[in-house]
Amino acid sequence: MQYAHITGWGKCVPPATLTNDDLATFMETSDEWIKTRTGISERRISHVNTSELATVAAQNALSAAGIDGSEIDLIILATASPDTLIPNIASTVQANIGATCGAFDINAACSGFLYGLGLGSSMIKSGQNKKVLVIGAERLSFYLDWSRRETAVLFGDGAGAVVLEVSDQPGGVLGYELNNDPAARDILASGFGTKMDRFDSSSLDFFIHLNGQEVFKRAIHGMGGLSTKVLEKCNINKEDVDFVIPHQANERIIDTLIGRMKIPKEKAFVNIAKYGNTSAATIPIAICDALEQGKLKAGQTVLSCAFGAGLTSAAALVKWGERTTPINPPTAELPPCEVTALELIKPAVDFFMNKSK
Repeated sequence: MQYAHITGWGKCVPPATLTNDDLATFMETSDEWIKTRTGISERRISHVNTSELATVAAQNALSAAGIDGSEIDLIILATASPDTLIPNIASTVQANIGATCGAFDINAACSGFLYGLGLGSSMIKSGQNKKVLVIGAERLSFYLDWSRRETAVLFGDGAGAVVLEVSDQPGGVLGYELNNDPAARDILASGFGTKMDRFDSSSLDFFIHLNGQEVFKRAIHGMGGLSTKVLEKCNINKEDVDFVIPHQANERIIDTLIGRMKIPKEKAFVNIAKYGNTSAATIPIAICDALEQGKLKAGQTVLSCAFGAGLTSAAALVKWGERTTPINPPTAELPPCEVTALELIKPAVDFFMNKSK
């Protein structure tokens, strides 16, 4: 029997940091208001396209695995904010790392990385592939209307990636569950797409809209339900879960989810304060941070879950391997950013503030 183990991991977070106090300079909010409602203190704003974020994360994951890009035989890139729709940006990453293989984007919003992890592990277990690169990358700041506090304070940019490799040793991705709640597809949405009238500028509203209360309720239901389902599928009791890496959308959602599942809060990893909601990138970035901080340990049983627009949800159970340090340290990085985060978003802020008057 073949197993799919995570052997490499890497992240890319842009250097420009936008704090809650920065947001308070142009909208009616405060650090206390944002932190008490979301747990977010700051987020990163990218000065480059999503594919560049994804490439750096991928290169660092390859270094951690100690392999070359040419060894990868499948690339799955989860994103809701690609540079281009045609072609996909997985092909951009593929060119940048020197891979010759299948490569495609998937859009399951914030659940996208776990969708990709599940699909990649299945491809390995079926014998179709041996080394799969799974990436979550987002530049959600592009989609923000900075006059709308309910969304502007939530999101940030970043990317994370893992390498899955075939092994005859039990462990790795033990199981996964995917679902979608189409009745709720409009409570978290962006109108970008061919339904817009490209000849009527008034229809070009592709910014993120959300119904916060409904998202909160359905997120708990979706993540909790699939987490229970994947544990049952793998015949593992929740008491045997050593570590939980949930989607980083809102700290209150994480607290409620963990509480309802009766999992001790100290088992849950939370890093939303530093990055905000980076959608498909939150879980792979969290994996990297948890390893760097020594909180994700060898041999642990790890539960991860997510929800996103669609309304997608996903859960995966992973038995971590023996290695928690990279074979080669991460060296890939973005080009320098010569301006502040506030300066990066100023043109968009000016546009939306004037538009809302």
